Amino acid sequence: MTTYLVTGATGQLGRLAVDSLLDRGIAPTDLVALVRDPAKAADLTDKGVDVRVGDYEDPASLDRALAGVDRLLLVSGSEFGRRAVQHQNVIDAAVRAGVEFVAYTSITRADSSPLQLAVEHKATEEALAASGLPHTLLRNGWYLENYTAQIPVQLEHGAVLGAAGDGRISAATRADFADAAAAVITGEGHAGQTYELAGDTAFTLDEYAAELTSVAKTPVSYRDLTVEDYTSALVQAGVPEPFAAVLADSDHGIKQGALHAESGDLSRILGRPTTTPAQAIRAAIA
Repeated sequence: MTTYLVTGATGQLGRLAVDSLLDRGIAPTDLVALVRDPAKAADLTDKGVDVRVGDYEDPASLDRALAGVDRLLLVSGSEFGRRAVQHQNVIDAAVRAGVEFVAYTSITRADSSPLQLAVEHKATEEALAASGLPHTLLRNGWYLENYTAQIPVQLEHGAVLGAAGDGRISAATRADFADAAAAVITGEGHAGQTYELAGDTAFTLDEYAAELTSVAKTPVSYRDLTVEDYTSALVQAGVPEPFAAVLADSDHGIKQGALHAESGDLSRILGRPTTTPAQAIRAAIA
């Protein structure tokens, strides 16, 4: 019997990974969902999943949670500026627990990316290498939901805002990335591999706006801003200023090609094409 653990199991990506593992036939009793608040995972408990409480900031809780775990999906945390330390705590606990394999959700070309978001991912990749744990790096590209979640606002204002110029984005849905993570964590021959996971259909934000116009039958255009003006627009929309600066920096990176990849790794692992922007837009509007 193999025991699998998914961190951040009530988060957007982690939850989808749990669902994908169950869909692949992993028995609920062989699956551990690591959460901070078990109340948010009550339905998983009802399904028979082993819900364990653990906090990235609490090594003792991680030791308890990782006891008996064979294969670990380390979903990157969401607390920008704290993630390198948090991930190190999970890695250290995995070493102490004798975990056999770790898959980590990183970012496109983390070792060379100009994005501020990549700094902690690079540090985590280095920590995994130093740990001696057999592992795979899942370098996830941008989520299509980063754009489709904003469709109501985009349609209301007739505009998609950004600072990405004509940079191309190789995005896919969270479900695509979660399914790939589930395939790797349950598969063989992945240890030591680095996968640049990217959507098959790259697009510019101008092309995204045109696709949204076509599907929604409402005129939407892309409005390209300076990094400074885009940061201000995000702050005005309610995004905390430090994170707004990170998002605007990411758009600047997109302009430089930081989130464009053509490896084909994601569709190969999935055994199917990735979700297209048009499909994601239709699903969001439906």
